Amino acid sequence: MTHTPDDATARRETDPAAPAEAPSPDVQAALAEAARRSGFGRVEPGERPTPQALWGAVGGVRGLIESLLPGFLFLVVFTITQEVAPSVLVPLAIAVVFVLVRALTRTPVAPAIIGLVGIALSAGLALFTGRAEENFVLGFVINSVWLAALLMSLIVRRPLLGVITSLLTGDKEWRSDPAKRSVLTLTTWLWVGLFTLRLGVQLPFYLAENVTALAASRLIMGLPLYAAVLWVTWLMIRAVYARSRA
Repeated sequence: MTHTPDDATARRETDPAAPAEAPSPDVQAALAEAARRSGFGRVEPGERPTPQALWGAVGGVRGLIESLLPGFLFLVVFTITQEVAPSVLVPLAIAVVFVLVRALTRTPVAPAIIGLVGIALSAGLALFTGRAEENFVLGFVINSVWLAALLMSLIVRRPLLGVITSLLTGDKEWRSDPAKRSVLTLTTWLWVGLFTLRLGVQLPFYLAENVTALAASRLIMGLPLYAAVLWVTWLMIRAVYARSRA
């Protein structure tokens, strides 16, 4: 028996910009909630960017401390001792403190627990191998996964920033708007550049076993670079959405 594709399927095959079938409401709601909880979800694509909103998107003072202090302590302790154990155990201890402080102050503990798990896995790998540079392998994996996801979204012509923006705004027609599609594709490439730059700079330090340079570059290219790229992304998306509302 021969099956003939329906009109929607045929349209998607001949026109990559044609909308795909929408996911089920439950899945769509879950994806939208995940997008809102992300750093990008804490800024409104069509609203005017402000330093206060960006500050909130990176977690404020607490987010800054929880993101930077463990890596900074690793760098300081390793520079002084050149020993693996204290260099990874001190950040692990401070990560436990972050969880306890959040629990005692009745603030959401999930971000601190996620950070603790990541630090614990990295510390365990470094202690198991006896090599301080192994403390950064998990970061390479995470950056590689994000890079692969972004590139795949571009290959299938569903740029990830467009998908996220659609979930946040409910705009399901962005792919049929050339200006929006262009900007959302460009901002996706911007994030590709972020993860490529991180890997391109840090992997050579890892391969050269230059732990101090690796730790320093991880600090510099972590939250500060993330915040800068988020700000530029917000400006670009806000501009195209503001024009469409005018």
